[in-house]
Amino acid sequence: MPPRRKLSDLDRGRAIGWLQDGVAARQVAQSWVAVAPSVIISLKQRFHAIGRVQERQRSGRPRVTTQREDRFIQRQAMQQRMATANNIRQRLQATTNTVVSGQTIRNRFHNFGLRARRPVRGTTLTANHRAAHRSWCTQHVRWQRQQWAQVLFTDESRFCLEPADGHIRVWRRRGERFAKGAVLEQQRFGGGCDGLGRDQHTSKDTSVPCSGQLDRCPLPE
Repeated sequence: MPPRRKLSDLDRGRAIGWLQDGVAARQVAQSWVAVAPSVIISLKQRFHAIGRVQERQRSGRPRVTTQREDRFIQRQAMQQRMATANNIRQRLQATTNTVVSGQTIRNRFHNFGLRARRPVRGTTLTANHRAAHRSWCTQHVRWQRQQWAQVLFTDESRFCLEPADGHIRVWRRRGERFAKGAVLEQQRFGGGCDGLGRDQHTSKDTSVPCSGQLDRCPLPE
């Protein structure tokens, strides 16, 4: 049986048109609209009773947050992506004196397109690391394929001194995997590079800035 779902007004109108043309309700449900036959049968009965296919307006549960408070929740999540729903709930209460549950905060996140994902693990880089990376990239930006063919791929051992427990989550939308604030920095392989771009844990001097993530270094020119 196809999954039951909510039909749009356009789908309801089309279904009624097919029913009036003599198409069986089961065929309309299974072949054209992809819903359970009971949905089409209920639609047909409602159309015969009230003469329209639109659903009645429902009052629903009133929202406990205003649009301004919703914007506050979204701004807090975007500024501190690793904050938990309870943290933002406490900030909302302290700022606006509005008491909501943690599930309400998560519901607002889902409305904004934010989902709790595992953050990307990125090595902590100092100012010297970034300067060395930028200098190295500037020197090799015009390398040709023949020059890159001389790159030596090494097989160095890696040691992680700060294992991640996997409990930290980050709020992000689809396509924001590497967005600012969504990357969790940590020392992955225990240590880093000196200011000259040499790995402190190897005796090889490749003159290439290493951040702990690169396991391939080009041969000296």
